[in-house]
Amino acid sequence: MIRFILLQNRQGKTRLAKYYVPLEDSEKHKVEYEVHRLVVNRDPKHTNFVEFRTHKVIYRRYAGLFFSLCVDITDNELAYLESIHLFVEILDHFFSNVCELDLVFNFHKVYLILDEFILAGELQETSKRAIIERMGELEKLE
Repeated sequence: MIRFILLQNRQGKTRLAKYYVPLEDSEKHKVEYEVHRLVVNRDPKHTNFVEFRTHKVIYRRYAGLFFSLCVDITDNELAYLESIHLFVEILDHFFSNVCELDLVFNFHKVYLILDEFILAGELQETSKRAIIERMGELEKLE
């Protein structure tokens, strides 16, 4: 199960945070700070999986953004690493070459894409085409 998803820039500014377990606001800020320190200082030669408290963080860096997922210790790392890549591909298709400013100014659309992709901490849809079609239908409604 996915505990939380974080999108952070290199300076540690959180651009998107979605929590699937209840946490206090102070704990959320602490987690965001700890995860950023954990992934930003990690040598690129190491794997993209790192233990974090009693879970593990799977992260991937795209340009200046770190996409981080915290999952249960027994979950498949490669499946979640691939899901990060799929999420980035969907964002890239939807925003046509996504950048950090797209995430900032269109955060509601990013959350909508994320909700089509992940439901209650579990991967719901893995078809890029299906998600893009749903997003197209929702765009027509606006």
